Amino acid sequence: MNHSLQDFSLQEYLKELRPLIDVDCGTLTKDGIETIVNQMAQKYLDMGWYVKRVNCGVAGTGLEIRNKPDRKEIDVMLIGHMDTVFPIGTAAARPMTFDDKRAYGPGVSDMKSGLLNIVYALRGMDKEILDKLSVCICMNPDEEIGSLYSEDWLKTVAANAKNVLVAEAARADGSLVKARKGMARYRLTFSGKAAHAGNDPQNGRSAITEMANWILGINSLTNFESGTTLNVGVVNGGAGANIVPERAEAIVDIRFWDNDEYAEADAKIRQMAETPFVDGVTVTIDREAHKPSMVPSEKTQALMALVEEAGRELDINIKWQEVGGGSDANLTAVMGIPTLDGLGPAGAGFHSADEYLELDSIEPRILLLQKVLTKLAG
Repeated sequence: MNHSLQDFSLQEYLKELRPLIDVDCGTLTKDGIETIVNQMAQKYLDMGWYVKRVNCGVAGTGLEIRNKPDRKEIDVMLIGHMDTVFPIGTAAARPMTFDDKRAYGPGVSDMKSGLLNIVYALRGMDKEILDKLSVCICMNPDEEIGSLYSEDWLKTVAANAKNVLVAEAARADGSLVKARKGMARYRLTFSGKAAHAGNDPQNGRSAITEMANWILGINSLTNFESGTTLNVGVVNGGAGANIVPERAEAIVDIRFWDNDEYAEADAKIRQMAETPFVDGVTVTIDREAHKPSMVPSEKTQALMALVEEAGRELDINIKWQEVGGGSDANLTAVMGIPTLDGLGPAGAGFHSADEYLELDSIEPRILLLQKVLTKLAG
C-alpha cells in the first residue's frame, strides 16, 4: 500500500514552517502572536474557509475557522495554540534549522508543526468528504499560561462539538495522548508584623514562620499512589536577618489525575487560611491557573478505537500515553466531549533549547489526521 500524500514535499513544508518559527511569539507578546494570526488566517482564506478573529484581551487574538459557519453543530473541533514559552530574542538567537532527521527551533514541535499539519490535512482532503463534516479550528494565543484569556471562548465553541482533536505534538516515540494530569497553581501571600529581632522580637509576627508551617502542611497533602502531588516551587520573603519578617510568598504547583481529590486538596488549603499557625498572620490565597484532568470516558474510548483503526490502515502503530502536563484537551474533556491529544507530528524537548521535530513523522501524521476525519465523516 502506498501511504503517502499526493505532491507532499518535505522541503516545501519546512519552507512554510520557517516563518512560523522565526518569530518571537511567547505568551502575551501580542505583536508576535499577531504575525502568526495573519499567517494562519491567510492559509485558510486561501482555502475558502470562514475566518473569525476573536479578541482574547491582553493575550491578543484568537482564530475561529470554519468550513460551515452557518451550522451550529460541529462534528470535529481541532484545537492548537499559537504561543510559545520563549522570551523575546529567542527567534534571533536560534532560528529554525534542520538536518536530515530533525528540525529545531522555538515552538517547532510545541506546536507550530501541529498547526501546519492541520492546514496540510484539510488542504489535501477530498472536498466530498469534507462537505460531510462541520469542522471548526480554534487557535488560541495563551495556552502556555493555562489559556487564561481564551478558556471561556474555547468552552463556548466546544459546547457544540461532538469530537475534539488537539494537534499538540505526539510524544518522542510517536505515542498519542489519551489522558493528561490536571494542574493548578497558587500564589500564597503571608502578612505578619515587622519588629526588631534584637530589641522587641515578641512584638513581631513572622510571615516566614507561618510559611514554613504551610510548606509542611502542603507537602503532607501529596499522595504519590493516586498521583496528586503538591510542590512548593518558589518562596521569598523577609527584609533582613535582624527583622522579624512581615511578608513572605510561596508559589505552589498541584498535579492530579482525580478531579475530586484535587477539590479536597483545594478545600484543605483554603481551610488552612482560616486558622493560621502563627497568631496575627494573615494568609491570602490566589489561584492563578487551573486545568481539570483529562481521563478517557467510554465515548473517548470509542474515538480512540477509531484512531487505532485509522492507524492500522496506514501501518502506523498507535500507542497511547498518560502524561503529566496539561493542554487545552483538559478543558474540553471535563465537559464530557470525546477528546484526544497528541495528533501532531512527533517531537520532544518542549520548553527548552533542545526542542525538536521528527521529520519522518510529519507526513504520516497528516495522513492519520485525514484518515480520522474521513472516518468521522462516515
